[in-house]
Amino acid sequence: MLELNVTAPPAISPPPGKEQQAAGVGILLQISMLVLSFVVGHVLRRHKFYYVPEASASLIIGLLVGVLANISNTETSIRRWFNFHEEFFFLFLLPPIIFQSGFSLAPKPFFSNFGAIVTFAILGTFIASVVTGFLVYLGGLTFLMYQLPLVECLMFGALISATDPVTVLSIFQELGTDVNLYALVFGESVLNDAMAISLYRTMSSVQSHATSGQNFFLLVLSFLETFVGSMSSGVGVGFISALLFKYAGLDIDNLQNLECCLFVLFPYFSYMLAEGLGLSGIVSILFTGIVMKHYTFSNLSESSQRFAAAFFHLISSLAETFVFIYMGFDIAMEEHSWSHLGFIFFSIIFIGVARAVNVSVCANLVNMVRPANRQIPAKHQKALWYSGLRGAMAFALALQSVHDLPEAHGKTIFSATTAIVVVTVILIGGSTGTMLEALEVVGDGQDGALETFESNNGYIAPTYQEGTSSGSKLKMKLKEFHRSTTSFTALDKNYLTPFFTTQNDDEDDSDDSIHNASR
Repeated sequence: MLELNVTAPPAISPPPGKEQQAAGVGILLQISMLVLSFVVGHVLRRHKFYYVPEASASLIIGLLVGVLANISNTETSIRRWFNFHEEFFFLFLLPPIIFQSGFSLAPKPFFSNFGAIVTFAILGTFIASVVTGFLVYLGGLTFLMYQLPLVECLMFGALISATDPVTVLSIFQELGTDVNLYALVFGESVLNDAMAISLYRTMSSVQSHATSGQNFFLLVLSFLETFVGSMSSGVGVGFISALLFKYAGLDIDNLQNLECCLFVLFPYFSYMLAEGLGLSGIVSILFTGIVMKHYTFSNLSESSQRFAAAFFHLISSLAETFVFIYMGFDIAMEEHSWSHLGFIFFSIIFIGVARAVNVSVCANLVNMVRPANRQIPAKHQKALWYSGLRGAMAFALALQSVHDLPEAHGKTIFSATTAIVVVTVILIGGSTGTMLEALEVVGDGQDGALETFESNNGYIAPTYQEGTSSGSKLKMKLKEFHRSTTSFTALDKNYLTPFFTTQNDDEDDSDDSIHNASR
């Protein structure tokens, strides 16, 4: 029997000149939107118009340009330059944002609240993910919304629990809020990204390989190993960079170019090292930023310090703005499944409920072991609940779920995440200023708190009063925690700082103030 091998005709590719022209037009549009976003953001900030924050303005610009591109039937070759690629986001846009977060961090408020931050970021994100997943699953069983399998509901709960408070934090800075509240919101948002990614990947492996529930503790252990390993690699890279710049003698005039180049490369080295080892690059580069700011930065020459501070602030601002433009354009260009509006509506309600449970449980746990003068007040808890915006991280994971799940399920999750991102960034982000004023946390003693942190080496000493104490055992635990905090401060001051830096604490503090003033 004769068989005919019929091959499909090769796809006709556009001429090289046409492809290059399309690339030029696509990049030109991206640059134009960046310029427009920065100009609009400057005008809004100058007139103190907080109802449309810069991130919201960038997202709206991306949405509008995307809608116009759809209406005008823009060529496919040009559209290709605007597709939101998860790899591009995770490998190129996210690292400078996370590093700048750690590099610009005021370490004393952060580490003084580190226990609370870890509680909200790890336990809180786990609670929010599970509560959201089970509520969505129960909503499907009761026919309130589109029904998904339990594992896929938990995947949705994991990806939607990644908070992205870029909008909220910028308004916090403009209005001036309590330093402890700022540290909690900032620290939770950075660390919970790693937790959300780990939970999503864990649920994805369960969904694809039908992992049994007997491996739950192994999954928890694997996450802890990933977190500790990522933190260790980031701290290790930071310490290595501090020793290199201390002993290499690069702080002379004719080697400042080399000094700056090496300083810029270390953060990416930390991120890619962790990713290459199967760890979390986000956690690694965050702690690299913290360590490099505290130890390495003081080993640079003055001109290199000015360059490093300006450079990382510049690229992080570009990356943040581009992420929201990129996201807005892709939201308008992607195909969405709007047939399940009930899923979107109830998902928004369920994540609000899950966020409330998360904040309430974690705040009560933290307040149980804190003295009365350091407890998280109710108005700060409300601000924490309100500041749980969803942004680029949730969007990127939702876009990945389209490939990880059956087509109808992935499209439904992606469309719901898109709607949640738009609602939280534009509506909630725009009303943040009003919320802060209503809760009376605007100008809530930030300067005084900073002075207290400085004068007490980053720790506010607890006052043990008979009326507020819950027992002698709790008193002893608090005293032990106080001793451990002050002992770490003494260790850093007496051993780590002299070993890894060339300057003393006084000069370090002055450098920090100069660096913060330059920003």
